[in-house]
Amino acid sequence: MFSLSIGYMQIYLDYSATTPTRPEAIAKMQAVLTQEWGNPSSLHEWGKRAAMVVEQARVQVAGLINAANPESIIFTNGGTEADNLAIMGVARWYNVPQHLIISCVEHSAIAEPVRLLERWGWEVTRLSVDKNGTVNPLDLKVALRHNTVLVSVIYGQSEVGTVQPIEELAKITQAHGALFHTDAVQAVGRLAINVQSLPVDLLSLSSHKIYGPQGVGALYVRPGVDLQPLVSGGGQERGLRSGTQAVPIIAGFGVAAELALAELADETPRLIKLRDRLFANLADVPGLIPTGDLVNRLPHHVSFYLAQADGEKLSGKTLVRQMNLAGIGISAGAACHSGKLSPSPILLAMGYGEKAALGGIRLTLGRDTTAADIDWTAIALKQVLQRLTSIELVISHST
Repeated sequence: MFSLSIGYMQIYLDYSATTPTRPEAIAKMQAVLTQEWGNPSSLHEWGKRAAMVVEQARVQVAGLINAANPESIIFTNGGTEADNLAIMGVARWYNVPQHLIISCVEHSAIAEPVRLLERWGWEVTRLSVDKNGTVNPLDLKVALRHNTVLVSVIYGQSEVGTVQPIEELAKITQAHGALFHTDAVQAVGRLAINVQSLPVDLLSLSSHKIYGPQGVGALYVRPGVDLQPLVSGGGQERGLRSGTQAVPIIAGFGVAAELALAELADETPRLIKLRDRLFANLADVPGLIPTGDLVNRLPHHVSFYLAQADGEKLSGKTLVRQMNLAGIGISAGAACHSGKLSPSPILLAMGYGEKAALGGIRLTLGRDTTAADIDWTAIALKQVLQRLTSIELVISHST
């Protein structure tokens, strides 16, 4: 039976998976549900009030990334749909398959639609990364072709925290004449992003990563960029996302975006300080190796792999379960399919071996994280690892 010598605490350190909806957003959603429940496409007073709510949220979300024109914000049902709209919305303009470029550390919301295009005859280049998970801009220059129509590179990698040189990559792409998209779901609200100076054409973001409600996201579409819709119907969202808008959760998204912008200057350095404190507290743990770029990194993100991982007795998933018993929520990189653990494709792409890629863990911090949480988590993680590795040593010595 596992127990710690100090009292039981509940600490959530999985803010990259989702964030708790902030009270201000909940209050706004409740008000909209009871007062502005009309269909925003309707021309009468009830519809007009609902439409005003949607447009206010559009202004608030545009403000978070400093988009000059709020109409460049297209509401979707989340970051995954925004990513799919960016990829497929460009691809559907072409009757003949073309060439596109992504990195080998993309989220599945990019990787999967690109695999579909590949089956349809599109040519795809997947840019390799170094041991830190970083794309080399020179590799992009080499990969560009005459028929390259789109480049998509994730802004901040969700599993290992690496922030890519997006501005340089986007400038190279722009000079070539192709479109550039970035999945910025993990970066928006945590890093200052200004699309007026950042030369991206398309950028994905998500409400529930910034303390807004789940079920809503957005795609920034630079004015002048044309996409084909994935969903056809009533022509909402400039015809790019038909269907009656989910007014209450869009309103909650808007409030969360406005507050994230207001708090960014204070919250980002606070998170960086806590992030670095956790890395420092765990620096002396044998076999716990940091992953990702430790400098060009998401401010809230801490990740490691377990050098002794074997995928059976010791893996990232094992550690997640044991930390959960200690009242601490973290996540692992390796995925479990039909009862069998699969290595993290991100760690494999970064050059780690299969066993190491079974041992990835991620601890992500947020608004409610304190220095006491960080210190307690380090104590708990050390004790859990000591117990697990001791068990592993006993098992290996007895065989």
